[in-house]
Amino acid sequence: MTGRVIHTGQAIVDLVLTVPALPSAGGDVFATSHEITAGGGFNVMAAARRDGAAVVYPGGHGTGRFGDIVREAMSAEGVEVTQEPTTDLDTGFSVAIVDDDAERTFVSTLGAEGRLSRADLDAVATTGADVVYLSGYSLFHEGNGRVLLEWLPTLPEDTSVVVDPSPLVGEIPEERLRAVAARANIWTANESEARTLAARLGQPAPSPTVAELADALARRLDATVIVRANRDGAVVAGVGREPLRVPPHPVEAIDTNGAGDAHTGVLCAGLATGRGLEEAVRRANVAAAVAVTQRGPATSPTSAEIDALL
Repeated sequence: MTGRVIHTGQAIVDLVLTVPALPSAGGDVFATSHEITAGGGFNVMAAARRDGAAVVYPGGHGTGRFGDIVREAMSAEGVEVTQEPTTDLDTGFSVAIVDDDAERTFVSTLGAEGRLSRADLDAVATTGADVVYLSGYSLFHEGNGRVLLEWLPTLPEDTSVVVDPSPLVGEIPEERLRAVAARANIWTANESEARTLAARLGQPAPSPTVAELADALARRLDATVIVRANRDGAVVAGVGREPLRVPPHPVEAIDTNGAGDAHTGVLCAGLATGRGLEEAVRRANVAAAVAVTQRGPATSPTSAEIDALL
């Protein structure tokens, strides 16, 4: 039985600037290229759709240039958008700065996507076959975070909840972090985010290996934990099982913007379409590897491309 990916995060616009290096405080630098494109949560949804999953977006989207960009992108990917546009506010945007080391830095704003209501979520009629994706960005924002934490306990018991704590994991209020932990089945984070999460949860300070980190988090959260370790692939840990290292697909990275989104989107797609966890993570590793070989945030490959590389 297959389900849908219910994306409860925020689809926004990315203003992507490519620079040789970030300027010093008060300095200036000219971008070597720039792009205005749908981004944020859209990247996860696009990755999941391209790997064959049905995707639903119950989040907000505004009236204005940025709202139009996001809606057109979601329509092109076949994402089901359940809300009407917000009439008095445009969609928010993020300035994404990518340097010559393929590292990215963000400055973000909040628009209509920050107006999620309980009615918006209830209208989706989530089933036990669905996979609910939850972002740390949503937990950070007061309004969206409160609504999501009211809604999560009402989900069917067998609905999978996948949490991506995001780069904001260190700033999510503790009560929200612990409340979502009571319902989440799977956590997926890069190594830096996972170490911050471990510190937030009171894990020991010594620097563990990625496998030890994933294992400690899985025990603490009583959930499956996936730690993305870039060129080292990913580690999957769960209570009562030895941590499993899923090898990477080796490539030369030119732009890491959107790599984690590609990984998470394909992971969610695999789970929603009935794949096993290990297979879903292997596919996600390939998707993330392909994504970093292209410039732009939504560069996840199609299901056929992932199949060919596997």
